[in-house]
Amino acid sequence: MEALFFGFLSGLEASWPVWVGAVAAVLILGFTGAPLMLWLLGSGLLLWGYAAPTWAWVTLGVIALFFAVKPVRRATLSNGIMKGMKAFNFLPVISKTEQTAIDAGTVWIDGELFSGKPDFNRILNESYPELNEREQAFLDNQVEELCAMTNDWEVFQNRDMPPEVWDYVLKQRFFGLIIPEEYGGLGFSALANSAIVAKLTSRCGPLATTVMVPNSLGPAELLIHYGTKEQKDYYLPRLAVGDEIPCFALTEPNAGSDAGAISSNGVVFKGEDGKLYVRLNWDKRYITLAAIATVLGLAFKLRDPENLLGKGEDLGITCALIPTDLSGIKLGERHDPLGVPFYNCPTSGKDVVVPVNAIIGGPEGAGLGWKMLMECLAAGRGISLPASSAGGMKAMLRVTSAYAAVRKQFGLPIGKFEGIEEPVSRIAGYTYIFEAARRFTCGALMDGAKPAVVTAIAKYSFTESFREVVNDSMDVLGGAAISKGPKNMIAHGYYSVPVSITVEGANILTRTLMIFGQGAIRCHPYALKEIQALTNNDLKAFDDAFWKHIGHVGHNFFRSVLLSVTRGRLAGSPVNGVAAPYYKKMSWASATFAFIADLAMGSLGGALKIREKLTGRFADVLIWMYLGTSVLRRFEAEGRRKEDEAFLHYAMQLSFANIQQAFDGIFRHLDVPGLGWLFKGPVALWSRTNTMSSGPSDKIAQRLAKAVQIPGQQRDRFTEGMFMPKPESEPLTQLERAFRLSVQSEDVARKIKDAIRAKKLPRMKPALLLDAALEKGIITQADFDLVKLAEKERAEAVRVDSFTLEEYKKTAKNPQPTLNVRAAQKPQNGNSDLKDVEKVLN
Repeated sequence: MEALFFGFLSGLEASWPVWVGAVAAVLILGFTGAPLMLWLLGSGLLLWGYAAPTWAWVTLGVIALFFAVKPVRRATLSNGIMKGMKAFNFLPVISKTEQTAIDAGTVWIDGELFSGKPDFNRILNESYPELNEREQAFLDNQVEELCAMTNDWEVFQNRDMPPEVWDYVLKQRFFGLIIPEEYGGLGFSALANSAIVAKLTSRCGPLATTVMVPNSLGPAELLIHYGTKEQKDYYLPRLAVGDEIPCFALTEPNAGSDAGAISSNGVVFKGEDGKLYVRLNWDKRYITLAAIATVLGLAFKLRDPENLLGKGEDLGITCALIPTDLSGIKLGERHDPLGVPFYNCPTSGKDVVVPVNAIIGGPEGAGLGWKMLMECLAAGRGISLPASSAGGMKAMLRVTSAYAAVRKQFGLPIGKFEGIEEPVSRIAGYTYIFEAARRFTCGALMDGAKPAVVTAIAKYSFTESFREVVNDSMDVLGGAAISKGPKNMIAHGYYSVPVSITVEGANILTRTLMIFGQGAIRCHPYALKEIQALTNNDLKAFDDAFWKHIGHVGHNFFRSVLLSVTRGRLAGSPVNGVAAPYYKKMSWASATFAFIADLAMGSLGGALKIREKLTGRFADVLIWMYLGTSVLRRFEAEGRRKEDEAFLHYAMQLSFANIQQAFDGIFRHLDVPGLGWLFKGPVALWSRTNTMSSGPSDKIAQRLAKAVQIPGQQRDRFTEGMFMPKPESEPLTQLERAFRLSVQSEDVARKIKDAIRAKKLPRMKPALLLDAALEKGIITQADFDLVKLAEKERAEAVRVDSFTLEEYKKTAKNPQPTLNVRAAQKPQNGNSDLKDVEKVLN
């Protein structure tokens, strides 16, 4: 329609004020997303005002006829476009399994971010939940007790949890967190499930994994949603109290992320007793708890050659519950996932026979397994692994910030050096961001949403970012992090993080295929409708979706351009204050994302599906828009705390820097036919010179690093929910004690430094002047005692574990002799004297 405007102006030889007015009108109509009738009305007013010739009115009439009169538009334009798209396979072909995955989830605020014009009032009204009293009490009591009785170092050394821990887990119904109370479970919310896993992770990773798997994708989850009454009544009470140990077998040697490729199979047959049975064969791996499970949830492809169930011959993926004591089942072996001692196992079955009622949902559930898995995975990805990563981040923040304040080099705590401030601030910033996203995502799940795209974002971004946090913690602690032992609270997280990267959909696939691949279809307001209309050959539905899609693209084009030029200032904000500019900038990011995504889909069509590097960059934009939005929701929910403003600025500037980086990559590699030069040249140049953010400033990062190196309410609040041991001998307790004393003793050091500057004391390290300072009355006896105690605790806190040679080899499978022949000829254990040394030297 803007072309019509300018064509009329050229034909009417309009003056420059008219041109300016017309351009302004086009920008206003485009930016506001005005409907077609307003464009036509504006064009008509323009023609009338300038006494336009007949040809101009005829042109306007033709345009109105073909675009505004739906029956004419459908019969002419839409019909031809629809046939062309089908002929050239323009839109991606969606397989049955893909369609099931798309249908399984729901659209939440991911749809807002995909729209180009997010409704932030709606977003700020979304839940940001708290635990209820019963859930909080369980966290403060049973979870606290379970953490206290578990020693992470001993679990790794013994390669299992002790019997009393297993007994407590079962007795206190940790395997029944999500099972409704009516079946003997605890009936906890998604937030409680998440908080429990996070706290357990901060104490012991294998413990958290053991608890979270039965409460994620598994028999209990599937039974709650799809089981028959008989299945629920029998299994759920037994699962809740630990009479049954569950596992769920999905992954196979040749079916990992592509779960639809499973080869495990079942065949329906009629037994001699006239009843229906299923004969099963499977070969699974990476199945948590399988070696000790009493009931196996199994995903397999079901065939019914004689159509005994009346649903056809090839029924597809099906889920069933299999007692593990049946003949033909092989259990009892374990994998060794990087030495992390949780039960991760292979299992196989040969000619295992179960009644047809073992199918989850009974015979009616045959062939519905893929739907079940997709719906449950959508929720599971948003709870378990994000919770373990969030809990791990809090633990890393607590340990690393304390160590940075305690450990000294060159006479100063290492946390005061800018090189250390950088990773410490990143750990602090990530912990703030991902706690916001954890709570926000759980709120959606508690409200009944099943946002498959958002939970995929959560799984990917939490685990990838936790990897960064662990690496930063390793770097700050240095030798203390690489020396294994009871005092090392970092190393086991370092070993464990690749496991979370790999499971529940490998991260590479999650980023490149699921987040944007599903998002571009599921969250887009019109794409899925167009695909379905083409598939169903529904011209009316296609016409409605296609032309609304065209208007959507035009609207986002204008918004993207104008918001880019004004750096988001034209967008609105639901709040005032320090956060307001970030809402406006998020609108800018959303509009640009929506327009460029449509451009990519429109130019590449179905080929976009295999352009995984490109789709991965689109996913990065969507990921950081979601994380940034979660931070905005947290800041608002927590009352816009003044002391948290630095964390808000850090999180949002980091989010927009990552969005900017992703956009730059998209522009460099977006091959739009005929326009590639535009995006790789002028657009890319404009993007680099008009950046959304170059990242948090050094001053902001320094404020974060300093904030978390001060004992107090803010640091406690940011690590709330992690386990804090009480015994004085615990490594974390020792480190925290040394941390508090070290910070307190800085005031004494400051007094001595002031005295040095006043030339009351010689220029030496303050630690060497304590006696002189006390003697001259510069410090008090209490100051003196404080520094001495702080130095004692500091030395203990930075000490690393060491072992005798015999202790070190205790866990070796085949320990070798400690001494070699040459060493055996030398006196040992300090028995040499000076004459022995002189003999060697001479």
